[in-house]
Order: sequence, then C-alpha cells, then structure tokens
Amino acid sequence: MKRILITGAASGIGLATARLFHRNGWTLGLTDINHDALVELASELDQCWHRQLDVTDDIACRHACQEFAADSGGLDVLFNCAGILQMGHFEDISAEQHKRIIDINVTGLINMTLAAHPLLQDSNSAAVINMSSASALYGTPHFASYSASKFAVRALTEALDIEWGRQGIRVLDIMPPFVSTPMLTEASFRSPVVDRMGVNLDADDIARTVFQAATETAPVHNPVGGVFKLMTLSNKLLPSRATRLLMQFMSRE
Repeated sequence: MKRILITGAASGIGLATARLFHRNGWTLGLTDINHDALVELASELDQCWHRQLDVTDDIACRHACQEFAADSGGLDVLFNCAGILQMGHFEDISAEQHKRIIDINVTGLINMTLAAHPLLQDSNSAAVINMSSASALYGTPHFASYSASKFAVRALTEALDIEWGRQGIRVLDIMPPFVSTPMLTEASFRSPVVDRMGVNLDADDIARTVFQAATETAPVHNPVGGVFKLMTLSNKLLPSRATRLLMQFMSRE
C-alpha cells in the first residue's frame, strides 16, 4: 500500500486530495496548522495519521516526517500543499505579510522536502509533488509576493528533479490558474484578473491531477485547465512581450 504525506490537508486542495487518495486505498499522513479542522478530517478518514504542523518550523517538519514514516512503515509521496495567498496592491500589504507568504510557500516547502528526503530514498516509487501556480508562468499583478513564491517553487522543482532524479526520486509541480477554494473566494481583495480569467476549477480538479502525477509518469510541470494549458503553449511560442501585454490587459482596474 502506497503512503502519502500531505501538508495543508485540512482545507481546499489538500482536503480534496486527502479524500481522493483515501478512496483509492493509500495510507495517509495529514498535517495542517488548523488543529480542529485536521482532527475532523482525520475522523472522517478512518482516524488516519495526523499532526498539527507549522511548516515554517523545520524541527517540527522533521519530527512529523519521521513519525509518519515510523507509523506507516515508510514514505512514498510528499505533497507540499500548504500555502497562503493575499491579493492586493503591493504597497498595501504589510512587510510582515509579504514575509509570511514567502515563509510558508517557500521556506515551509523547503523544510518539508528536506525532512522527507532520507525517507523517500528508501521508497521504490518516491515522489515530491509541489503545489505551484499559473502565477509562476509570469509575474501576476496584485499577486506579487505570491507569484514570487511560486516562481521559487518552480525553480526548486526543476533543480531537484535533476538532482534527486539521479537518486530515484521524482520531483514535479502542479500549476493551476485560479481555483475555487476558501483561499481565493474569501479574500478581502479581488484582483480584476480573477474575474477576467474566471474561476473554472475546483479543488477536486486539482486533486485528480495530483493523483495522476503520483501514480503515472508525469512531466516536471503540470498545468491544469484548458485555458492555462493554452497560455503555457503560447508563452513558449510567442515573445514574452505578448504575455506581458496580456497581463496588463487582464489586470487593468
């Protein structure tokens, strides 16, 4: 039986992914900073292994990985799903909040990936799946720090796919555009680009892509949704100025 450890498992994409893998018979490890929501999910999914976790705490990340592996007999897939988003004009977001976005989306992902590495080396089907975004394709107005964090995730994924591929560990990312999750729908500021591009995906759509990436051969970058796949292709074929002009148009106020 395959074993997956999911961060940010108590809501949104992490929640949908946990339910999908559970239905398919995987052994689950669930972590989230929201203790009450995590306990409720673990109860729903046959009291599977779970721990409250702040991914910015590297020692806690190491303990969580070790404890799950000890409980389940190992680790096959790490899904780095924990992340936060704040939309708004760059100057209206505090330095503290910009830092928090980077700390969780980048440093937290690094902490978990480092902690999982020695355990993944013992698996015959090891993979790290990182939650990236369409915002990693081109810097997105009103998402500046979030976009920067996902650029970092994209670069880290590419580098580790080569480094760790030599060790038998696949590293890949999932790149959806806007997804109907509380992180987006409950935001206090709504960027014009969200309404112009539309929110055409839900958490279950992303969960299915994660499951496919975990169980089949998949590329390093996995764009989700027809519109974004088309944008990704056009970004390769057309000058970068075209993407910039598109972003200018889509984000105008």
